Amino acid sequence: MQTADIHRRWLTYFGDRGHTVVPSASLVSDDPSLLFTVAGMVPFVPYLTGLVPPPFPRATSVQKCIRTLDIEEVGKTPRHGTFFQMNGNFSFGDYFKEGAISYAWELLTSSEADGGFGFQEKDLWVTVYKDDDEAIALWKKIAGLPDERIQRLDMDTNYWSTGQPGPAGPCSEIFFDRGPAYGADGGPATDDDRYVEIWNLVFMQYLRGEGQGKSFDILGELPKKNIDTGMGLERVAFIKQGVENMYEIDQVRPVLDHAAEISGRRYGAVHEDDVRMRVIADHVRSSLMLMSDGVTPSNEGGGYILRRLMRRTVRAMRLLGVDAPSFAELFPASRDAMKAAYPEVGTDFDRIQRLALAEEETFLRTLASGTQILDLAVLKTQESGAKELPADTTFLLHDTFGFPIDLTLEIAEEAGLTIDRPAFDALMLQQRTMAKADARAKKGSIADLSVFGEFRALGETVFTGYEYLQTESTILGLIVDGNSVSAAVTGQIAEVILAETSLYAESGGQEADAGTIVGNGFELEVLDVQKPVKGLISHRVQVTSGEVSVGAEATTLVDQDWRRGATQAHSATHLIHAALRQVLGNEAHQAGSYNKAGYMRLDFSWNSALSAATRSEIEEIANLKVRENLEVDTRIMNLDEAKSLGAMALFGEKYGETVRVVEIGGPWSLELCAGTHVARSSEIGLINVVSETSVGSTARRIESLVGLEAFRDLAAERAIVSELTSNLKTPRENLPDRIAELVANLKAAEKRIAQFEAAALSERVPSIAANARSVGSVTLVSENVGSVASSDELRSLVQSVRERLGAVPVVVALAADVAGKPAVIVATNQAARDGGAKAGALAKIAAGVLGGGGGGKDDIAQGGGSDLGAIGAALDAITAAVSA
Repeated sequence: MQTADIHRRWLTYFGDRGHTVVPSASLVSDDPSLLFTVAGMVPFVPYLTGLVPPPFPRATSVQKCIRTLDIEEVGKTPRHGTFFQMNGNFSFGDYFKEGAISYAWELLTSSEADGGFGFQEKDLWVTVYKDDDEAIALWKKIAGLPDERIQRLDMDTNYWSTGQPGPAGPCSEIFFDRGPAYGADGGPATDDDRYVEIWNLVFMQYLRGEGQGKSFDILGELPKKNIDTGMGLERVAFIKQGVENMYEIDQVRPVLDHAAEISGRRYGAVHEDDVRMRVIADHVRSSLMLMSDGVTPSNEGGGYILRRLMRRTVRAMRLLGVDAPSFAELFPASRDAMKAAYPEVGTDFDRIQRLALAEEETFLRTLASGTQILDLAVLKTQESGAKELPADTTFLLHDTFGFPIDLTLEIAEEAGLTIDRPAFDALMLQQRTMAKADARAKKGSIADLSVFGEFRALGETVFTGYEYLQTESTILGLIVDGNSVSAAVTGQIAEVILAETSLYAESGGQEADAGTIVGNGFELEVLDVQKPVKGLISHRVQVTSGEVSVGAEATTLVDQDWRRGATQAHSATHLIHAALRQVLGNEAHQAGSYNKAGYMRLDFSWNSALSAATRSEIEEIANLKVRENLEVDTRIMNLDEAKSLGAMALFGEKYGETVRVVEIGGPWSLELCAGTHVARSSEIGLINVVSETSVGSTARRIESLVGLEAFRDLAAERAIVSELTSNLKTPRENLPDRIAELVANLKAAEKRIAQFEAAALSERVPSIAANARSVGSVTLVSENVGSVASSDELRSLVQSVRERLGAVPVVVALAADVAGKPAVIVATNQAARDGGAKAGALAKIAAGVLGGGGGGKDDIAQGGGSDLGAIGAALDAITAAVSA
């Protein structure tokens, strides 16, 4: 049974039984606490927890998921994958335990001819929460399972909650017995490799209180009990296809086979190679699916996870003996295996492949440069006699260069060294702790989402801002410090929930509106407007006067200048995006945007800098569209209808069944967008592209000023040009040549000055060398030479003096004032080093006296500090060290 057939049978079975078939949500989660959709129930959490009223009583889906917590187990077990698909059926206060168990048993055990999965009843076991007698009775009644195939397990495996106060309840898991060849008898409680969990039924029936781990109070039963189930599609697939693990199913195996072919290794011959091929197959598929949902490789967030998956793939290919690029073969194999279930990976493959190849090329260069750094670190460690690479070196390689720690370990072991893994892990933990603290700080301004449940239950916030800048409304709720309150007074910061609002909430790259909320006896300054949960708008305000209370009438007032600037900027973003695609082609796809009054920023998929001519062409096309005074048409329509018209759905955006389409100049610019826009393109005024920069190996960023801000910037440039033409007495059109001439003259003058200074220094060499004296067994020069322009000049002087003194044991230590700071450079010749004089050690001694640091090689080294008055003492310290 092919994976796509399992997918189809699932949706057909539950769709025929009154479940609304819900398409898979994006892998990029709406939940601000999650990077990715990590389970099939994630898109339904607002309905399951009661935060948002469910739009249907029962639903079913096959949800794409990404989970990387067990990434180190990928390839080692039959069931761990970073990308997986979760079949789910959900009930929101509709059917409960009996219905869930009945559906599960019927679908599993019905014949394939009847649309079921055709499992034999004798091969299925179930586990239940140890105190859930009701579930045990139902399994006996519905499935006729004997006691020995129903096992009671503890809370850690068979009880579900979010870990916070809220819904909770027992669960029941269904396992398939693979037979005695895979492990000991005795059921799921004894051997997890023989008994494969294929389906988990969660019975949300209780309200839990505060507590940690297993210790929390049950406050009572939920007024509406919910069902959340999840069947692992890949697990069922490998069982039904008669293969050993999820990496060998029809959607994954082709990549594994390509990895074997490229490497010349045979799958099934060597265990370590098998694990590497499975890692490659899993990670290529995961990367393909992430990029199809708009994730691009980067150093933060979801992009970092994607980059890690792709680099682990390169690493695994390297361990298979393949140093050359391989993504050009691996990704098409995954595309062909997945496009039947997810057609978008085929239609968008050119962009995906370009991202993949660019990332692979970048990492192969990283490996080359990182290997050089690591080789140098290994050499220094060996020369010092140590047996362990410093943790700061391994962390630098990992954090800055993206060099995998296991590759560092391998190279170190080949050199007879170890790495300080505990210290490395401590540095990684410190970094993660800082990142989590930063994330908490960024989220601190928004109240805990659970507090919004009572307000969302009253209905969706009506946004009137497309038509009106002023709207009369009623205050439904106030939140202060995360708690619902009845009133807020002057000086307090609060979140305000209104029935209607004309204030735009930040979304789609557009910053929230500025404005005020006023009512009888109070005025509120709007600091931010957000959508904390789907369908609800929250206004973060400061009470500037009076007292505001729940139930009061209020009027939202949008700052007209701000909104005008924001609409100009957002419409300009659409024009720049369309101009980019006209000039560069459809591969230049928007990958993120930000706009506010007077400013727009657009990130787009591209891996090379734009020439000045290309940048100017894009800017001119956009401004010509402004001049054409094109109508900006907005329409509300069904999502499928919008896509059939060619409207672009931008990555990172979430769309419902009904969408808003913004059209500028017909099909030239046609996008799904909920932002605010001008009525005609001429209202944008002026678009001034001010920069085009890199934001990663596969993305560029273009920034523009818009409207009045664009005019002001050009006026400022005009003033600068006017001043230059006046001061240089040169017409504007000749300024570039005149400035180039002045720069060339300046460089020539600087070169001549440097030559004079070098000659002057050379003339000092004989007199400095003449001051040499015997100290112990060496000839020592120790002198303060005054002020020099740079440390390089001082170094050249030291080396010249050393050469002049010949082959006798020589130590030269010269100090100087370099740009107001003391510097000392020490040089030794081979005869002095043979006698034990080391330049690095001597420079370190001098630097300590100067109040700084220093060191270097045995033949030449440098030190510095902050105390110019200590130069004499520093040179005396060197003399004392040489004579010791």
